[in-house]
Amino acid sequence: MKFIETKEAPAAIGPYSQAIEANGFIYTSGQIALKPDGTMETRDVEHQTHQVMKNLFYVLEAAGAHFNDVIKTTIYLADMDDFTTVNNVYAHYFCAHKPARSTIAVKTLPKNALVEIECIALAGADYTF
Repeated sequence: MKFIETKEAPAAIGPYSQAIEANGFIYTSGQIALKPDGTMETRDVEHQTHQVMKNLFYVLEAAGAHFNDVIKTTIYLADMDDFTTVNNVYAHYFCAHKPARSTIAVKTLPKNALVEIECIALAGADYTF
């Protein structure tokens, strides 16, 4: 098991790792719209989703992976009415690659974030889709 850490994404706000690589997979912790300096992106869900995706990008990069290595994501939304907006931003980052995904509405997220996303990716993949 390998613990993944990067200063390009916000530090964990609790007793957990940004990601862990184990048995050929990378498991990221859920990312909210925290910036690497620890401040929160407080604008609308579109801006928050862009920050979340940037965070995921840098965590995956630190593990030697990219968005095209992602096999599953889970999206948590504070308001399911934001589904279309989040979906549009998400599609911008994944392009033609379409990992399996679940989207779940929750009552609240840490720091009153509007969106949180976590993913599972293949580690050490030497191919592209």
